[in-house]
Amino acid sequence: MDAFVKRLTPANVQKSPQSNITKHGRVTNEPPAKKIKREEVRDSEEDSDQDIEPDYSSLIPLPRARRADSAASRDGDDETSQQSEAEADLPRRTAIESSLPEVKSSKEALEEYENFRASQGDEDTATAASRLGSRKWVRGKTSLYVDAFNLALTTVLAEESHLFDEKEMYIFDQWNKLSYEAQFLYVRLFLRKTASWHRITRLRYHDDILDIEAAVNELQMGRDLPSGSSSSQAVPEPMGPILNTLAQDQCMFENSFTFADMSEQYITTVEEAVTLLSLDEVKALAKEAKVQGKNKTELAKSISRMSSQQAGLFSLGLRRSSTVGSVDSLGRGTPETDAPSPGPSEDSNRRKHFLDKILAIAGPCIRLSLPVFKLFERVHLVFYRSTEWTERSLTAIILAKISRRNYPKYTVSRSANIFASRAQLLEFETAMRTEYAVDSILEFNGPVTEAGFRRIIETFETIYPRWKTLLQEEQEKEERVYESGEGAYLRRLNPAHPYTRIVHKAAYVFGRLKEHKREHQLLVELLDQRLFHLARRGSWYQRRALIEEHYMHTLESDPAYKDVEMQKKHWKRIAATTCETALEDRDCHLIYHYDIQKRLVKLEKQLKIPKRLQHDFGHVRLQKPEEHFVEGIQLKKDDIVGKKGRAASTKTIWMDESEGSGEYSVEEMCLSSYRNQGWKGYHAEGGIVRTLFAYLFFDILFLYIPNVFQTAYQTCPLDLFTDAFYPTRASEINHRLVEIANGGAARLIEEVDQREREHRTCVVGLNWDYELDDLLELAACFDGSALAAVCKVMAQEYGQRGGGIPDLILWRTEPRREVLFAEVKSANDRLSDTQRLWIHVLTGAGVRVALCNAVAKEVREV
Repeated sequence: MDAFVKRLTPANVQKSPQSNITKHGRVTNEPPAKKIKREEVRDSEEDSDQDIEPDYSSLIPLPRARRADSAASRDGDDETSQQSEAEADLPRRTAIESSLPEVKSSKEALEEYENFRASQGDEDTATAASRLGSRKWVRGKTSLYVDAFNLALTTVLAEESHLFDEKEMYIFDQWNKLSYEAQFLYVRLFLRKTASWHRITRLRYHDDILDIEAAVNELQMGRDLPSGSSSSQAVPEPMGPILNTLAQDQCMFENSFTFADMSEQYITTVEEAVTLLSLDEVKALAKEAKVQGKNKTELAKSISRMSSQQAGLFSLGLRRSSTVGSVDSLGRGTPETDAPSPGPSEDSNRRKHFLDKILAIAGPCIRLSLPVFKLFERVHLVFYRSTEWTERSLTAIILAKISRRNYPKYTVSRSANIFASRAQLLEFETAMRTEYAVDSILEFNGPVTEAGFRRIIETFETIYPRWKTLLQEEQEKEERVYESGEGAYLRRLNPAHPYTRIVHKAAYVFGRLKEHKREHQLLVELLDQRLFHLARRGSWYQRRALIEEHYMHTLESDPAYKDVEMQKKHWKRIAATTCETALEDRDCHLIYHYDIQKRLVKLEKQLKIPKRLQHDFGHVRLQKPEEHFVEGIQLKKDDIVGKKGRAASTKTIWMDESEGSGEYSVEEMCLSSYRNQGWKGYHAEGGIVRTLFAYLFFDILFLYIPNVFQTAYQTCPLDLFTDAFYPTRASEINHRLVEIANGGAARLIEEVDQREREHRTCVVGLNWDYELDDLLELAACFDGSALAAVCKVMAQEYGQRGGGIPDLILWRTEPRREVLFAEVKSANDRLSDTQRLWIHVLTGAGVRVALCNAVAKEVREV
């Protein structure tokens, strides 16, 4: 762990260019460094622990790391790469990535770091940690990827080896004995999105692996496991049914294992083999077999169908004598598609001829063995304290360490007892896979049928008793074991965390099935606990109040009133009480208050509550955003092609007459118009709001909380992007909000700037390129309570509310101090749900918000 706790020598960090209205009223050409605007941002109905920053590769979440047996590799290193646009456009960041600074992670950056070493000497005894300390890498002998992989494994085994049994420890020992080239190949394949088949002739690692065939053979070599080495830790009785009943997808080892599988032993059907071929190869095979199709998928189906139907195609065959002697690999546990049941001899030979032909074209292939693959996944789960990680996660800590940055001062705390036992780790892993199975039914496979809903209910019924038990156990820990705030982040690694989300999904399913009484019961139970998924409490209150208002009066077996109207009023009074409770609940986030207030006012009117006793929310009544119009000259370019041959961007190009004949974005044109009216401002899309938040909550961000600072190179705590951040620091945050509301923002900003600007300390969201004078003037123009309301939303849901903030933030001191947020819209643009939410938050806090419509008074073709 030395690599995690060493602190870097302070060094200056370079500035990035900016585009803004300066305090002198001039618009510079380039915008301040900022995040790309997100078109869709998850709301609180979605996972509150997931960030949505746009610049990173797609996640490999633990439950999704399943073998795609019937699919060839889609990775970019394969010539058959066909990564979809959807995959490229849906990147997210993990907790560990979000907490680390922005570092270059391209191939060029990795080469730069590996070439930047203190000495050219080769030390055979060097370890990953020692190379990190001296920044030594030698091409063909060491690699940043392999060092990062081994650092994770070494750290876990040094601190939490009790989570692995004797057979697994033996596999780790065999891993350490692999050659560098075999380890490099395994790690690179491990980072692919699925453990699928890869054609060995198309692996493009020749710069790092001199003999790819030897590395493949080393990984595919069978290795015997020691006998009688099963885990000595028994599964606790309450946990046993869960692990046995649910479809647990964990690694099981018998007498032997391999690190990778051979295609000769495991590809036994034409359907699976044909997916290994490229489009051109499939077309050639289809032409020879005289079948047709519109695309690769249709051609593959036609070939597979023909191989089972058409007679006598001996002309296609290249017979491989080795196929007859294929032997199963004992103990690998890799799923194998059964060969078609033997029919007539001619039919069996026909299929075999096709299989031989396809495998001869594809050549030998490699696939990581599933049990070992999942074992290393478990290592990463323990190391990152997370169920999702990417290639960037694997190298982020090392890249952060060897870069020259200044980090905030905080206490590193990495507990070694997050998983008390191997059984708890296995249950958590199983719970995550079960949660993913539920998500697959609801979200990833098209419209959900009633059969799909019923499968979710069956899963819910299975985990429900265990969920109740875990809630009770965790509540006892909260009361007797955990110190203040210690359990909040740890609970995310408790099986009850995914179980709670399954219960949440089950409540939704009961609603879809019109079983509102059971849905109401689950919502009551979810709200009775205050340990898991606190960010969802607002949505639970909303749904509970709706059910009580509209459905519950007909569902009681023993109603309180025989008269129907009286029974309706009875349940409306209960719904009103639910709304009052929600507004008083400290964990019901501010974004839900407006809808709950509307429902409460409506219920009180229906119940004919005396006016003097009704709630009055006039002080937070929402105002509609103002409508502003800016005219300009729009430029249209013909034959524009987007990146990678995609359709051209829909972003419009404008000419600002007041700034000359150059090309400007629609936001820059509108910003210039506001400047001419006496406003100062930035096109920041939330960047300056995040900067203000970092200034105002600097000390609270780096307050000591156990387990949220796992390395010395973080720019924020690991729980900032989760629903654990706010409740863990509720006292400190609320005290700071009062201070801001009372006008203390300027003093807080000056104190942090004086202390940290010289070092340009790396802090999440903080852009040092914003001038201090502008920040102080902006803070002074904000009403204190309005700025506090904005900060409260950021504190409660930082990860979900980073997007959707209006494009322009503007302020002026004459004729009076005021702030204006402007959302710029050109033709056919619509507000997203998250943008509407921010407009509600800002107008509810008394801040002016405008919808700035860009109107083309002239369109020029260029």
